[in-house]
Parts: sequence; C-alpha cells; structure tokens
Amino acid sequence: MDISSLVAQNYAASKTATAPDAAGGGALVGAAQDFMSTLRASENTAMQAMTAGTDPHALVAALAQTELAVQTAVTVRDRVVEAYQEILRMPV
Repeated sequence: MDISSLVAQNYAASKTATAPDAAGGGALVGAAQDFMSTLRASENTAMQAMTAGTDPHALVAALAQTELAVQTAVTVRDRVVEAYQEILRMPV
C-alpha cells in the first residue's frame, strides 16, 4: 500500500469534519444570536413597562434573564482571553 494514497484518503476524510457549515451557522454564531434576541426581548419588555404599564413580574423576569445572559457572555469572554493568554505563554 502506498503511503501517499493512505495520507490522501485520511486527509479527504478529515477535511469534511473541519469544514465550516454551508449555512454559515455555528455554535458561536447561534449563541450570539440567542444573546441578541434575549437582549432585544428584554428591551421591548422594559419599553412596554415604561409606556404601557406592562406586568411588573414580566419586567423582573426579563431583567433576570438578561442578567444571566450577560453573565454568561462575560464568563465566555474571560475564558477565551484566558486561553489566548495561555497560548501566548507557551514556549515556541
């Protein structure tokens, strides 16, 4: 068996595993869209509470959900920065 054909077959098999999605969606993009939709929904609830007198319980729930989303985003950001700094500390 020729080693170059074996390498070519393994490369072709792993190429599809690392290829980006055709729709352009990924875990990070989906998380960012969920985060933005949470913020928009909370903003709309807050605007309705200020103008139309919406249920205060809905406002509190929306604010709690927004706080959780922001805390999650900050935690993810901190982990990414920490990983980047760890990569920078690696010897070459």
